Amino acid sequence: MRLATFNILHGRSPGDDTVDLDRYAAAVRRLDADVLALQEVDDDQPRSHHADLTAVAARAMGAVDHRFTATLTGTPGVWTAATGVDEPAGGRYGIALLSRFPVLRWRTVRLPLLDRPVPVRFPGHTNPVLVTDEPRAALVADVSTPQGLLTVVSTHLTFIPSWNDRQLVRLARDAVGPDGGAAVLLGDLNMHPPHPERLTHWTSLAVGATFPAESPTEQLDHVLGHGPVRATGPARSVDLGLSDHRALVVDVALG
Repeated sequence: MRLATFNILHGRSPGDDTVDLDRYAAAVRRLDADVLALQEVDDDQPRSHHADLTAVAARAMGAVDHRFTATLTGTPGVWTAATGVDEPAGGRYGIALLSRFPVLRWRTVRLPLLDRPVPVRFPGHTNPVLVTDEPRAALVADVSTPQGLLTVVSTHLTFIPSWNDRQLVRLARDAVGPDGGAAVLLGDLNMHPPHPERLTHWTSLAVGATFPAESPTEQLDHVLGHGPVRATGPARSVDLGLSDHRALVVDVALG
């Protein structure tokens, strides 16, 4: 089965700075993924034509099950944290998980949030910049694949060093049940290999630079495996003509 993770930058192409829904759907079809994790996903946002980008992707790939979880509500510049309760009508932004196989159970994990500004040193900046993080979450699905049950986690971790460590360790601990079955974690982890493997003791199933998309030098996007799941070939880092990230694709088998 084919797994893919893609930070879509709300479907925007840096080449022409526009969101083209047909181009976005074509990119998803090109991945030909059985299970797809998406990050930076819009729902009912003016900048992406008020489209439900999860539903657009689901139609494009032929998903039988899909889910979107908001981390923010509102519009850029006037965001508020998404809680799922008493949220105002209007735009949402978050992560998604889509599957061509039936999902037996869904759950959302809200990740620890650093609730104070912290200094972060960005490339190209001489001095640290004071930043405030946004809420982070993960979608967890128990997927009934032709090869057996697979727990799939989709997430987008913070860019704040050390705090993303804490979020990833929490996810790796909570995602796998007591039976220790097959599981994969996909997403933009905002960290470089082999750090995710060292933190989680999971296996990297996909190696490939994904950022920046045009000439990638960093791997920020990952596919990690736990238990009886293995890659059946080398991963591919795919430039799809949209986003500042490339998609990361790998074929895997259970057992």
